[in-house]
Amino acid sequence: MPRTTALWWILSIAAVTLPALVVRAAWRRWTRTAALRAMLRFRARVDRFKLTSKRYIADALLADETVAAAVQAHATEHHDTPAKTWLRVRSYVNEIVPAFNLLMYYQVGYAASKASLNLFYKTSVKVRDPAAFHRLPRESIVIYVMNHRSNADYVLASYALAGQVAISYAVGEWARVFPLEYLFKSFGSYFIRRRFREPLYHVVLERYVQLITRNGVTQGLFPEGGLSRDGRMRPAKVGLLDYMIGTAREPGFAERMYVVPVALNFDRVLEDRTLLRELRLTTGGSSGSRLSQFREVLNYTVSNFGRLSTRRWRRYGRAAVVVGEPVPIMPWLAEVGSSGVSLFDLPRPARLAEVQRFTDGMMQRVGAIIPVTAVPLTCAALQTFDAEYIPADRLMRRIEELRDVLVAQGAEVVEPAREARDTFERAYRMLQMRRVLSKQGDAYVVLPRGRELISYYANSIAHLCGGFEAQVKARDALPIDTLVGL
Repeated sequence: MPRTTALWWILSIAAVTLPALVVRAAWRRWTRTAALRAMLRFRARVDRFKLTSKRYIADALLADETVAAAVQAHATEHHDTPAKTWLRVRSYVNEIVPAFNLLMYYQVGYAASKASLNLFYKTSVKVRDPAAFHRLPRESIVIYVMNHRSNADYVLASYALAGQVAISYAVGEWARVFPLEYLFKSFGSYFIRRRFREPLYHVVLERYVQLITRNGVTQGLFPEGGLSRDGRMRPAKVGLLDYMIGTAREPGFAERMYVVPVALNFDRVLEDRTLLRELRLTTGGSSGSRLSQFREVLNYTVSNFGRLSTRRWRRYGRAAVVVGEPVPIMPWLAEVGSSGVSLFDLPRPARLAEVQRFTDGMMQRVGAIIPVTAVPLTCAALQTFDAEYIPADRLMRRIEELRDVLVAQGAEVVEPAREARDTFERAYRMLQMRRVLSKQGDAYVVLPRGRELISYYANSIAHLCGGFEAQVKARDALPIDTLVGL
């Protein structure tokens, strides 16, 4: 009797578990096949190390001698036990390390980014020298350096480069909410605490960044560290790039490392009014009452829902990406070392100063290829007039003159052969809808609420405007402390 009972239990358990195991194996096989098909469809490069399990990466970090030394130093300084400190390290590792999912990236992620971008924008992508990427060594380590205009930059850049490579981003704590955290981690992005100064955390982060860099993972980096609040590019920060470049300390890696400048621009940045409100706060101005802010968000939501439901929806113009030429870091390292002391033998302040110089140079390259779309071009033209009432014929001539200057200087003007009036009409639809510009007879009037938005968009290309740059900047209205309730 006991044997019969035991056999019955074994058969019962097998009847329950075997189908589950079969289904699980079939599901894993299907998802892997679907992911590989998607990757082949895009003909994209996926770094093999991205497919490494999170547990393996975590074990590698926990076995790292540098991390172990940092644990000992932290425990001594804070009078903690090593066991407690290692638990802290494990929490950091779990927080930072992603779990890349090929199917999520190329099926779900690409489809979602394509749908959302096409809903809001007409997207254009230009690679300045496609052949330069074909000339890169197969084992090259590529870092994409980008300007930061909107939180949509992550989506736009990934969408633009999906046919070339799967990018890992460093994402701030703003995205550590459900379901964004899961989505970003499944796309291969890792989270960082931007203002967290604990040395132990930064050792773990540095060793993780260097681990994935050493294994050839392609990364995307926004050195500005935050969104531009006034439209101009912000000063670059060097922390993460310094970590990545630190990999070149080891033999054989410096020759493989390349940095690629990528520039992004929009006819409408979704967060523009919020960013302008934050700018006023940083200069002691008023951001308006909570009621006015709530009213603004409610009006935006209701009006857009109304447009969608009545089929009157219009996209927010252009979202443009320009990918520059890859820049090897080896010549820069050789230049630094020409004095007889390599970059990595310099004292830390001197090393960071050199990395800052390199990063600033890369951001200048990014600034030089900022896409010039219709709204920034029109706003820059409006800025050159010392008046709020501008005759239409003079404005058209100024747009044409400014466009010709930009083209002559090698700026990346989107559709440069388009007629000035056609460019203006595309911008005017957006500016009129947002109550920035209004037509009165044969002239256009800048509305009271509109000047700061005009300055914001003009600032994104002011540095490219040649002889008109001084005029564009002279009318810069940011920040406007006197306007409230926007």
